[in-house]
Amino acid sequence: MRVIFTVAGTALLLTTAAGILRTLVVPRGLYSALVIRLWSVLRRVLRTVAAPFGGYRAIDRAQTWLAPLVLLGMLGCWLASTLLAYTLLLRGTSGLPWRVAFREAGSSLFTLGFASGDRLHLSVIDFLAAANGPLIIALLIAYLPTLYGAYNRRELEVTLLQSRAGEPAWGPELLARQALVRTESGLPQLYRDWERLAADLGEGHSNYPVLISFRSPQPYRSWVVGLIAVMDAAALQLALAPRSAPPEARLLLRAGFTALRDIATALRIPFDPDPDPDGQIRLTYAEFDAAAALVAASGMPLERTVAEAWPHFRGWRVNYEAVAYELARRADAVPALWTGPRDFPATPIPPRRPADRRPTDP
Repeated sequence: MRVIFTVAGTALLLTTAAGILRTLVVPRGLYSALVIRLWSVLRRVLRTVAAPFGGYRAIDRAQTWLAPLVLLGMLGCWLASTLLAYTLLLRGTSGLPWRVAFREAGSSLFTLGFASGDRLHLSVIDFLAAANGPLIIALLIAYLPTLYGAYNRRELEVTLLQSRAGEPAWGPELLARQALVRTESGLPQLYRDWERLAADLGEGHSNYPVLISFRSPQPYRSWVVGLIAVMDAAALQLALAPRSAPPEARLLLRAGFTALRDIATALRIPFDPDPDPDGQIRLTYAEFDAAAALVAASGMPLERTVAEAWPHFRGWRVNYEAVAYELARRADAVPALWTGPRDFPATPIPPRRPADRRPTDP
């Protein structure tokens, strides 16, 4: 039995170390089973807590705690697993009673020093345990600035999008607002900014999946809804007005669906890497027709009829719709237009337009 305990303790210690390294250190977008399971369990618990209060607002308030709880859960699971591993090692290598082995492992791991044996052959295990505890905590503390740096870069662009695409953001609203206030010339720069942000999202959210659970400061803003809105605006412009659409729109779409697929790969979300451009999408032709009418009524010149533009728009959206909808569902994002269903009862929320405050002519 002592050999079994020693082997089990060694295996558990190596497994825990590998999990910590793949989650906090290795920049490769590796799948972290612990993070995903913690996220799944805590998300379900928080939704259950919010359910009696009803509505998206209650869900948003509850899910605000998801990311901090996942981080604390990661730390607690790693420390508990390490404590168990060293308890098994001490039990297996020395034959100490379970209570004494647990007490000595905890004393060493948390550097408390209240338990100390006079067995010299256990000193190596005690020293390793004493080094592991602070190292795990230090790695998680060093992990936080990286998370919040990526979060701040993301939320800056999401906040800037609010005045252009409404709140919650919607692609047709983005084009309509630019046409209404005659700022279409700013679209190429917007697409360039979101192309760079998409690359940042793909890199950051695949390497650090817990970022997906960090919500925007305002309930009707969301990184995934914002990305869908800007991509829809680019696809809509390319479909309806291909000659006047800036080339940045194509670059944004490519960067956008590549980023979404990178995140989906890290989360093990299945997707078609080469969808048929004539394939079906969940957005309906009637919804597209209404959006095209809104854009045209706002003053944007159309170079194709709606019927002609529909296959082109569908050919763009088929590249990202399925993954985007799944990420919006998992993130419990605000139920904006054209962003798919949620796991809670929700009616799509249209963007709110500011009131017209222009003075009347004398």
